Amino acid sequence: MRFLITAGGTREYIDPVRFISNASSGKMGYALAASAVKCGHDVTLISANVTLPVPENVSVIKAQTAEEMFNAVKAEFAECDCLIMAAAVSDYTPTETSEQKIKKSDSELIIKLKPTADILKWAGKHKGKGQKVIGFALEDKDIESRAEKKLIEKNLDMIIANAPSTIASDSAEVTIKTPDTDWLTFASENKSTLAEKVIALAEKLF
Repeated sequence: MRFLITAGGTREYIDPVRFISNASSGKMGYALAASAVKCGHDVTLISANVTLPVPENVSVIKAQTAEEMFNAVKAEFAECDCLIMAAAVSDYTPTETSEQKIKKSDSELIIKLKPTADILKWAGKHKGKGQKVIGFALEDKDIESRAEKKLIEKNLDMIIANAPSTIASDSAEVTIKTPDTDWLTFASENKSTLAEKVIALAEKLF
């Protein structure tokens, strides 16, 4: 199969040197890409601001911002069998980006933000026959109920729910659900090991 996987945290620029972002390291997305290749699949990885080495035999597309990632997903989506959105895409981006570095002053700086495109929702709406879409849900409370709501509202085939403690960590504890199954819990373990289990579950969707 062909997997399309996103990884890392997007940057939403305020000016040429300053941006809004998050602490995502891309470790989970890169582990998923490596695992999928190991299982014999073709993998395209859309990578946002990650410093990790690229897994062997993985095609990489760079995307800094949420808009760039959305454009990359739209360009590649029709050719994939399974999209796994492991990237931490910024929910908001500045309404305006200064072309020059904003000089420091004694005055308050007010930055207006607007919502970014919901890539996962777009994919769930536009998936073709046989295509599968897998999303991640990072929640700090009511993890399973909020993740299940996301699973249904965005027409996903699988949701992987975790807590903020997994960000940039080498290990993670997650719960996984499909529309037709109960929650499956994986205790804290290395992300590479977890990635192998996620890819195995993704294969079962087919």
